[in-house]
Amino acid sequence: MQLPDLDSLRCFVEASKLLNFRAASKVVGLTPAALGQRIKKLEDEFGVELFTRTTRRVELTEAGLALLPVAEEAIDAARRCALAARGELGPAPVDLVVGTRHELGMSWLVPMLPALRDAHPHVTFHLYVGSGPDLEDRVRTRQLNCAVSSRRIHDPSVDFIRLHEEAYVLVASPELLERRPFDTPEDAANHVLIDTSAEVPLFRYWRDAPGGVDSLTFGELVRMGTIDAIRAMVVSGEGVAVLPDYLVQPDIHSGKLVALLPDVRPVSDHFRLLFREDDPLRVLYASLARVMMEHPLQ
Repeated sequence: MQLPDLDSLRCFVEASKLLNFRAASKVVGLTPAALGQRIKKLEDEFGVELFTRTTRRVELTEAGLALLPVAEEAIDAARRCALAARGELGPAPVDLVVGTRHELGMSWLVPMLPALRDAHPHVTFHLYVGSGPDLEDRVRTRQLNCAVSSRRIHDPSVDFIRLHEEAYVLVASPELLERRPFDTPEDAANHVLIDTSAEVPLFRYWRDAPGGVDSLTFGELVRMGTIDAIRAMVVSGEGVAVLPDYLVQPDIHSGKLVALLPDVRPVSDHFRLLFREDDPLRVLYASLARVMMEHPLQ
């Protein structure tokens, strides 16, 4: 179906209000004949008569009466389109679902929400908590608008903005070390390594560091799935783990945890704001990232 042009609708609206084609033509800046042609064009497109005209009067038909309020809405919508494009209406409201890991969300993202809202009052923020692979999957399938993760991205459909460097440290509890010292790489054989999965993605940061390659062989690997669960297990003396420095620094300062083999400095990574490469909200994500970079990890 062919859509009516706005100029013709405006001619129709003015003629409907004044019920006088000559007077309406002066309002729209056309000759009476040109206005009549615009009205005729609409009638041909719709296949109905919009006016009944005699030598003495002009009246709207039932079709014209039905069209009038909708035509006024269309003209107003077009006017608002121009205002929106010029930024005069302000940004449109956005519902944004942001994914995060539990420990990062609670320690960093949730406390930052007031600053994010202040900087983006048109955005309603919703949080989803999941693991790294889950977050990436949900961004890829559009279940999340964006997500904060330190997971390295190899999928070309997912883009990212770097936020903060994430350092790591190998830690254990003092109670565990009293029972089983860990002073040399050989002592690893007497300890349990706790990581998120069999691929030991956290331990890789230590293993890939200068001096860390294949120098530790643990007696056992226990998989806990989430960093929060790993930290709880390590604090309780169940094993050792490579954990984010920002997360365990309070435990190290309070004496709940001890950094092991400090001569090896684990490889660092970065937290990233993930989003689909073809997402039209890229400009918004760049603005969110600027606020996030102003708030250090904690």
